[in-house]
Amino acid sequence: MNSAATATIPTATFLGEHTIGVEVIFQLLYKEFRQSTKASEQNCHDVATRITTEVYRICSESKRIQASGAVESSAMTLARHRLQQCQRYYQLGSTRGRVELHSTLSAIIYRYINPPQRQLSYQGRLTIIEDFLQGFYLEALNAFRRENQLGTTYRPQSLLELAEYMAFTERYGKRRIPLPGRQQQLIILRAQTFSQQQPPETSVDIEQASEGSSGDGDGSWEEPAVHQLRSTMATQPEPEPEEDTLRSVVITELMSYLEQKQQSDCADYFSLRLKDLSTQEIETILNLTPRQRDYLQQRFKYHLIRFALLHRWELVHEWLEASLHTNLGLTPQQWEAYTSQLDEKQRSLLDLKQQGQPDEKIAKALGLSMAQLQKRWFKILEQAWEIRNSLVSGSGASTHE
Repeated sequence: MNSAATATIPTATFLGEHTIGVEVIFQLLYKEFRQSTKASEQNCHDVATRITTEVYRICSESKRIQASGAVESSAMTLARHRLQQCQRYYQLGSTRGRVELHSTLSAIIYRYINPPQRQLSYQGRLTIIEDFLQGFYLEALNAFRRENQLGTTYRPQSLLELAEYMAFTERYGKRRIPLPGRQQQLIILRAQTFSQQQPPETSVDIEQASEGSSGDGDGSWEEPAVHQLRSTMATQPEPEPEEDTLRSVVITELMSYLEQKQQSDCADYFSLRLKDLSTQEIETILNLTPRQRDYLQQRFKYHLIRFALLHRWELVHEWLEASLHTNLGLTPQQWEAYTSQLDEKQRSLLDLKQQGQPDEKIAKALGLSMAQLQKRWFKILEQAWEIRNSLVSGSGASTHE
């Protein structure tokens, strides 16, 4: 075995009776990084050392862990969690990793970015979030240097080190800060302060935020550029596939629709659903009871259906590959059964829609008001929607729905 793998790590000198456990965890991390990454031996050694040191620092400072009498098992659990996080960002790569981190943190703080006396649109809120996160990336980099006793000019120089930094940044933002009667995530506290006390100039380029500073506070942007971190964190995402682009349009339009309907809490809920957060996490972030969350969920579902079957039905059905040109996404057998249950006026309305006739002309031809036309069309689309997603219909349901 090489010297990097067998070297005694610094943490062993101050942990005394836990030295053996430290070595076991270090060897586990080192071996996993060697097998799952293309990083050099020294690089794997350094990252494994830092994670091991952090794990045992947490275990030694935690009264709960110390009182449990299970320091070694707790340390192993923490180490494996950090290993998995680091491996995940490594596998995503610099570009996708940055996008994932940015999205995760944005979802957490979305509802807390609301400057006083300003009614922000969805896009306006995203702009403020972007500005806030630039400073937060800088704060996290400084915290990473400080907690790992690294120099003020340290910068990630490999994909593994960048993955380590991004995993740290996610954990740093989610740290629970004790407050009177409750706890709050650190990034939420930072976002609330930023939102309430925005200085006149808050737009900071992400390249600058990735450069870092030598101090713990605002500091100067004058230190030598952190080239590796800057280039990887600021890289624009790769061009999205057409389906993903259309999905992004649907999401943006739905957010705008919810804002227009003054349903900002539904927009908050939707942004968290997009991150696949658990029900408990959503309730915690939005500070809701289970009953309140259930009510919000039902209200969101109502507006989602109105959006999908009335407000922007053409856009949504194009994304679902269920347009009028494809018989609303139904199979020939489903289409035959579906049209047979429509009344005469509904079939005429469907035929005219498929011919591309404008609503005004259709309403006149059928002797309907525009409100009556919309109501009938909503019902037609709703029936097709139910057939596509019916358990009875077999495998014809769209995976997007």
